[in-house]
Amino acid sequence: MKPIQLLIILGSFLIIACTSSKQIAQKPHIITSAFAKKQALTQKEKQNWYFKDIFEDSILGVSLEKAYKKLLKNKKSDTIIVALIDTELDIDHEDLKDQIWTNKDEIPNNNIDDDNNGYIDDIQGWNYANTKIGDAIPNSSYSYTRIIKKYDSLFKRMPLSSIPSNQKKWFHEYLRALKRYDKEKKTRQKNIDKYNRINRNFIKADSVLANYFPRKNYTIAQLDSLKATTMDSILISEISNMKSFLKGRVSKKRTDRYLNREFNVLNTLLNLSYNDRQIQGDNIHDILDIDYGNNNIQGTKKIHHGTQVMSILAASRKNNIGIDGISNLIRIMPVSISVSGDEFDKDIALAIRYAVDNGAKIINMSIGKEFSMHPNWLKEAIQYAESKDVLIVSSAGNKSYDLSKEFDYPDDYDENGEFAKNFIKVGASSYKADSTMVWLSSNYSQKNVDIFAPGHKIYCQTRKRSSYYSGTSYASPIVAGIAALIRSHYPNLSAIEVKEIILASGISFDVDVVQPYPYGEKQPSEKIPFSSLSKSGKIVNAYNALLMAEEVSKKKKRKK
Repeated sequence: MKPIQLLIILGSFLIIACTSSKQIAQKPHIITSAFAKKQALTQKEKQNWYFKDIFEDSILGVSLEKAYKKLLKNKKSDTIIVALIDTELDIDHEDLKDQIWTNKDEIPNNNIDDDNNGYIDDIQGWNYANTKIGDAIPNSSYSYTRIIKKYDSLFKRMPLSSIPSNQKKWFHEYLRALKRYDKEKKTRQKNIDKYNRINRNFIKADSVLANYFPRKNYTIAQLDSLKATTMDSILISEISNMKSFLKGRVSKKRTDRYLNREFNVLNTLLNLSYNDRQIQGDNIHDILDIDYGNNNIQGTKKIHHGTQVMSILAASRKNNIGIDGISNLIRIMPVSISVSGDEFDKDIALAIRYAVDNGAKIINMSIGKEFSMHPNWLKEAIQYAESKDVLIVSSAGNKSYDLSKEFDYPDDYDENGEFAKNFIKVGASSYKADSTMVWLSSNYSQKNVDIFAPGHKIYCQTRKRSSYYSGTSYASPIVAGIAALIRSHYPNLSAIEVKEIILASGISFDVDVVQPYPYGEKQPSEKIPFSSLSKSGKIVNAYNALLMAEEVSKKKKRKK
């Protein structure tokens, strides 16, 4: 089916959906702030608010419960492979282990590449962030650090007039990288100074109070009692300081942990001398050099991000363990590329190709970075996925950036415009249909961001427990999960058709919202229309998407 034909069907469906469909005829297509839930969420609602329906629950979810109840019961479906390009993840988790993809063309542990795909014993995916012998790589570097390392000797102290025309693009990228690098380094040093100051103040207060509490087991009530008995201004001051520390759960041990984190960033991610690829032994500038990594998807068993993302997509439903994922029809193909720092273009490109070549129909990438050393590799990989009918869903990023003015890789845009139609970039929304409906750290753009999805305080699994997390990383798998539901129930729909259905069937909102702004900066005084923050101007909706998919699928069958 040609795109123009699909658009006609989608337009017709929207008219039907808003006027005559028995299932949604009574519902307005555009929502105002009058629909916002006025009461606080209950504990149960907090844990699954993103499954709710704005019409029935006044909660800005994706209507997944409604879709299962009214559309999917006893409906024929297929299993769908969704590749998760992310960090290592817990494939043995009791709520996730039944949803892991297995490479049936590979014989386990025989040290042979049985399926001739270039990867030995890749039974349940591949870990590009590890070495061949299993060493873990805990830290990568920032992408702008790599740009500076590569071009510093070439461009340092060189005026623009001396730059060859074929190098001017990279000269500007080098200057942009230097600016970003200097800003980040100052931020980290500022954090170090702050934590050192907190430690000094804590030690001082702790020392003064030790005269009254030798075991240092004071409470706020005990400190208040002591304050009532003294006129000593120094003691009163230190009591107030310690009360603030107790309320903020500040301790020297905790602050030292934050300090170590900041020093680690300076010594690795921002260190121009740090070789973050040495023990892998590959050439990061050679896309054909694939002899690195291993099949250990579990990795160090310390990083949680991939496990969190997977749980949103595919945690086993209705087993009374942990949380419910979007679908039990999903089989997760783990492809690990992420550690602390930014992903390498080479790893992203190879991971996309691995997923495509091994049967994934959808790829979720909750990743992103501001610089790319080999954008052509990313472009070619995305286009390769498009040629093989694979849909890619990616997070928009968490910098509060307008991506019309900033950069986020990977993307389906370059300097010449949009180069692929199988790519969805997702921003993060909250649960209220009012001015707070956009998560304030979400990136946005009417050009680059396609749609929004719930991404604020999402209840998901880590390796050890369930907890709440916010970010576009958690909005992306919700969209990928809905895409998987569509492709499971309507396998005759292409990746491009699924994307267009998701964008066309979302819910529109006539609501002015607080514009995302970076942490520490002044909040913009004027609100802006939610519709201006993405290409579709909508929030994804599973119920509407499945209704539309049904209509498009039927018309496509009738045309054959």
